Formats: sequence, structure tokens, C-alpha cells
Amino acid sequence: MAHLKYLPFCIALALTPACAQQTVRPPQPAVAEKPAAGAEAPESDDEAAKAAETAPSANLPAQPLTPDILFKFLVAEVAGQRGAPGIASATYLDLAQETRDPRIARRAAEVAVLARDRTAALEATRLWSAAEPASDRARQALAAMLLNEGRLDEAEPVLREILAKEPATGFMHLSALLGKTRDTSAVLALVERLAAGHPQVAEARYAVAQAAANAGDMPAALATLERADRLRPGWEPGALLRAQILARTSPADALAFMRGFVASYPAARDARFAYARALVNANQFAEGRAQFEWLAGELPRNAEVSFAAGLLALQMGEPAAARDWLDRALDSDPRDRDTIHYYLGQAAEQLKQSDVAATHYAQVEAGNYLVPARTRQAALLAAAGRRDEARALLAATQGANDAQNVRLVQAQAELLRDGKERQAAFDVLSEGLKRYPDSPELLYDRAMAAEKLDRLDVLEADLRRVIALRPDDAHAYNALGYTLADRTPRLAEAIELLERALKLAPDDAFILDSVGWAQYRAGNLARAQEFLERAYQARPDPEIAAHLGEVLWVRGRQDEAGRLWQTSLQSHPQNEVLLETLHRLKP
Repeated sequence: MAHLKYLPFCIALALTPACAQQTVRPPQPAVAEKPAAGAEAPESDDEAAKAAETAPSANLPAQPLTPDILFKFLVAEVAGQRGAPGIASATYLDLAQETRDPRIARRAAEVAVLARDRTAALEATRLWSAAEPASDRARQALAAMLLNEGRLDEAEPVLREILAKEPATGFMHLSALLGKTRDTSAVLALVERLAAGHPQVAEARYAVAQAAANAGDMPAALATLERADRLRPGWEPGALLRAQILARTSPADALAFMRGFVASYPAARDARFAYARALVNANQFAEGRAQFEWLAGELPRNAEVSFAAGLLALQMGEPAAARDWLDRALDSDPRDRDTIHYYLGQAAEQLKQSDVAATHYAQVEAGNYLVPARTRQAALLAAAGRRDEARALLAATQGANDAQNVRLVQAQAELLRDGKERQAAFDVLSEGLKRYPDSPELLYDRAMAAEKLDRLDVLEADLRRVIALRPDDAHAYNALGYTLADRTPRLAEAIELLERALKLAPDDAFILDSVGWAQYRAGNLARAQEFLERAYQARPDPEIAAHLGEVLWVRGRQDEAGRLWQTSLQSHPQNEVLLETLHRLKP
């Protein structure tokens, strides 16, 4: 656990001359309460500081700094600095009980939370709320503590006080306070009781609807939201919650509701934005695009809207439109420029503008897209014949976490593999595994590199390690099973591995291909053809075509096999497996 951060006034007290003869007051909380209405504000920060130091408070006790109190402060400080949060928590709680000072009680609660002492945290929060009954923060903290402990009956009067002061805001935040309570039926009953005293507050109906939905009573939730709509027609939070509830059982009903809502209330921008996203998720791209364009017209400087429109255009295969939208997002002071530059690079690549794409990728400086950007930048360098620069770029890149660094190792190996430098690719992956010995990704990639070098012992060891790390990895079972079937006489073992892969991913075309090939190697030609035809129908890959054609050839259907190979060659003229099959069967 990290060392606790303590109030700086404790050390200051220890260094104050003749402190035992002074009356001191602990400093105000980090976030002060709002001044009373009508109070005059100090004219400067210095005056405010002097006022805090000298002005007596009618609400806060003046604590004499006795040697015992000073000693306890120091004990808490030292305990926190030395990583003993339990001692710090107990000492602060003792101080809070002794002084009844709300600021000390508040700090005792904070330290107890850091120490994960729930009992002490609740006790300290009770002391804080009792010592400072006018504090909204104390009341909210006490309600949260009681709810976290499942003490709904005790929390109810505290919540009533909070809601009486600001019912609209309070009800909108109620769900966050109640979210950790497991008894959803009890929560619903509590919220209904609280809302009963505010019949004309739409936010109260919203809170009841949330609680009802969490309790699984969707009809009650929807009916309550209809009441909220009658109280406040066109209120967007209620509409958004209603759409979320409808989407749980019928996305189509949710879309229909949102379509009607934005038609009735065209200025409802949040609802329209949610509707546009829901359309995209439902693959209704044209309508989603229309909604985003409407929003962009209303909010021309909104980077989020322009970015969403750009991504949608990219997904629809319109890179020029995507570039225009993304440029607009970039000009609108976005929070995440790196992501926009990455997708501008993607659009430029689709437009065959390699130099422009590389420029955008180079401007990605951090975040989740740093490694993908450097990977694409390196690929563009390699395609231009600058392979050494590409490798140097990847080697100089440092990811933000292990996953990103693993991906960088993979990218370096991919460059070498694409350049037919198979041993070098194997070596790079082996070096990567020294840093990340249990990386399934690196183990799998090295297994594939080992196969090209006829290092089947390494392939088998690495794939079995992947299976041990990820027992549900269908592709690891498939790769090992296929290799055993294709390169060894261990057919029974291969078929068993492939059957396990097929159970994990029954519709995967490459696994179907492997099963068919293993059946062919075992002499089960009819069964082999059945699996290979399913595989080719799902994915007309050249290697699947090579395998299916060979089975057809052996079964006496040479003309059919020839047509299949010729079709595949037209789109994949350099595929090694297809060419090797043709050379072997049609010399």
C-alpha cells in the first residue's frame, strides 16, 4: 500500500515555538464549504489567509494543543510515512474522538479509508457529521459509508436531509451512492420512499426508474420514466435512460423510440448523439451518418462529433470524406490529438498517400495508438525499400506497458519475416521471450517462425506452453494439430488436438481446413472433402483452395480441382502452398 498523504499542519505544529502555550485550530479542509449568503469575500488571497488564521469560528472548536494531542499527531505522521496505515488510522480516530473537531474527524475518515478499516471509517464519518451538522460533504460522506455497509435504514434519514436541500441534484446522484448495494429490491423500496416526498420532481422519477431497472422490473422503470416525461417533456436524461432500458430487450424498440424523440425535440443534441451511435452499432451507417452530419452542422467546433463522423466515413470506405471530417476535428482543439492523427494516417493510406500517412503516424506521440502508428510507419518505410530504417524505428520505440512492448517485438519479427529473413525473425522473437517469457503472443509467433526453420521441437514446446497459459486458445490447438498432421506421422494425436480446436471455434474456416487436411492425411477422403468445402465456402483462402483441390484431384475430379486452383491463382499468384501443390500434382 502506498504511504498515506498527511496534512501539512502537523509538522508545522511540531516546529512552532511555545506551541504548548498556544491555542491552535487545524486548517480548513482542502475544499472549503461555500461561504454563507451575504458574507463579504476577502479582497485578496493574503487577506483570506489572515482571516482563516485569526478569525474565530462559531462552528469550529478552538483546540488547545496539549502535549498529548501533539504526540498523537506525530505518531500518525510517522506511522503513515513508514507504511503503517492501521496505526495511523487508529491514532487519528482517537484524536477525533478526543477533540470532536470536524476537520480532524474528516481526516480520520480519509485515513481509515486508505487503511481499508471500514469500521473506523464509519465511526470517524459519524463524528465528522455530528461535529459539523451543516456540512453537505459530511452528510454525503456519512450516507455513502452507511450505504456501503448495507445500512439502508440508517442511511434513509441522512438521504432525506440531502434531498430536502437540493432534490434535483440529489436524486440524479442517488444511483451512484446506491450502486454498490446488492439488495436491489431493498434499494428500490428505499428510493420509492424517498421519491414519494417529491411528486413533482422529474429527477425523483428518474431515480426510481434506475432502481427499478437494476431490480429487473423493466415495465415499472418504463412507466416511471413516462411520468418523468409528463413532468418535463423533452428531458434528455430521462429519454436516454428509457432508450437504454428498451435496448436491453429490443434494440429495434430503442432505436424507434430515439428516432421519435429527436424528431419531436430536434434541439436534443445529447439524445441525437446517442441515437447516431446506436445506429452505427446497429450497422445502419447511412442513417447514422446523417445524424452525425446534422450534429456537425449544429456544433461545427465540436471535435467529438467531427471525429465520430470521420470514423464512420472511414468504416463506410470513404477515406476522402473521413480525411475532411478528421481534419475538422483536429482544428477544433480536441483532447486527444494522437488518436485523430492515427486515423488520418489510416485515411491517407487508403488514398494511397503514403508520405502523408507516414507524417500523421509520426505525430502520434503517446497513448493506445502509439505502437499501432509506429508499426504502420515502419511498414510504409519497408514498402519503400527502407527496411533498416523501419527496424530502427521500431527498436527505438518504447511502449507504455508490457502489451505494447510485446506488440513492438512482433512488429519487428513481421518485418523480417516479410523480407524472408526467417532466422532473424526467430532470433528477434527469442530475444523478446527473454523479457516476456510467458507472453502467449510471442510464443505463438516464435512457433510459426520455428516451423519455417524446420524446428518442430521448438514449435511444439511453444504451442504447448501457449495452451497451458490459455487453455481456450483454439488457434494454438489448431496450429499444433495441423503441424503434427502435415509434418509428422502422429495423426491420431493431431486429430484429437484439432477436434478440441473445433469445439472451441466450430465455424472458424482455418480450423475446418486443418480438420479436413488431417482427415485427408488419415485416408478419409470423403470426410476430408466435406470439411474442406465448408472451409472454402466460409473463406476462399488460397491455402484452403490448395488442400481442397488436392482432395478433389486424388478422388479423380481433376478438372474440378484445376478450375479451383486456376481461380485461386488469379487472385493469389504468389501463394507458396498453392504453387507447391500445383508443382507436385501437375509437374
